[in-house]
Amino acid sequence: MSTGNNGPEDTGGKPPRSSGGPSPFTEEEIAAVTGPGDEDELEDSEVATIEADEVPDLQSSFEKLVVKSRNLSPERIRTVVESVLFVAEKPLDLDQLFEATGIDREKIQEALNLISGVHRDGISGIVLYEVSGGWQFRTDPHSGEYVRRYLRVKPQRLTRAAVETLAIIAYRQPVTRPEIEDIRGVDCGAVIKALLDRKLIKILGKKEEVGRPMLYGTTREFLEFFALKDLSALPTLREFHELTQEHQEIVEKERPSAPAAAGTVEMLADPDFQKRMDKSVAASEAALEELEQAMDAADKTQKAASSVLNPTPPPPPEAPPEAPPEGEKGPEPA
Repeated sequence: MSTGNNGPEDTGGKPPRSSGGPSPFTEEEIAAVTGPGDEDELEDSEVATIEADEVPDLQSSFEKLVVKSRNLSPERIRTVVESVLFVAEKPLDLDQLFEATGIDREKIQEALNLISGVHRDGISGIVLYEVSGGWQFRTDPHSGEYVRRYLRVKPQRLTRAAVETLAIIAYRQPVTRPEIEDIRGVDCGAVIKALLDRKLIKILGKKEEVGRPMLYGTTREFLEFFALKDLSALPTLREFHELTQEHQEIVEKERPSAPAAAGTVEMLADPDFQKRMDKSVAASEAALEELEQAMDAADKTQKAASSVLNPTPPPPPEAPPEAPPEGEKGPEPA
């Protein structure tokens, strides 16, 4: 029998036991060797603490990061910026990226241009957008249906009233509630409250006029919701007309073509077809004549009512001839 650890284990002619198989020892044998153990052993251990002098100096660490970033290659800078944008919950601007990486702002901008070329709409499943004054990774719009299905969320939708109210606020801000209601012609209190709850609009202050009404404007969440860089990215009135024309062309293309006029020749060959057409034309002419007579009667009625409501004033009576003074004779009659 070997007493060292270098020789093979004597298995008595049986195949060696694999390490993944059941243990050759019973629980009683293991307990006899290890003992019951102290249940409070972990509770009595000292908790690791960090002394005050062990807290890293953020200012000095950032300076070291700035020095280190100077030696990074453009490709490495691109990957660093890409990683920070990937974990960010909100859009990050150049200043925020500089504070996070210590990389020069001009190099960060060059890296953003490179990332935009790689992660762009229609090419990559993750697209880099410039929204709300910063940069943010978003899923490709064409893949939105699949992403929503995986996340089991419904697309966020706005009612027609909410869209109209939000458009007025976006283009006329700062704007008050009476001004919004004057444009829409209906009460907007409930819609404004719903937009405030969704953080798409906010209260900017109060207008210096009678009653001090509140002024409303859009928020950063509004820019993020519609993927806008800033308010100047809102479409102009001309773009609205062009968009409407574009939508009309899309509708015309997607509209199913009219079915062929089957049986047209047979319809024209029908001897009763011309009679029905003549009867329809005669009925149309009769209806048109009745309409003209009704319009003439209405015109006469309007003139009669106008003469009654606004009668022509009678001409003023002529003044009687003045009597000649005493001692003088009037003109002799002819």
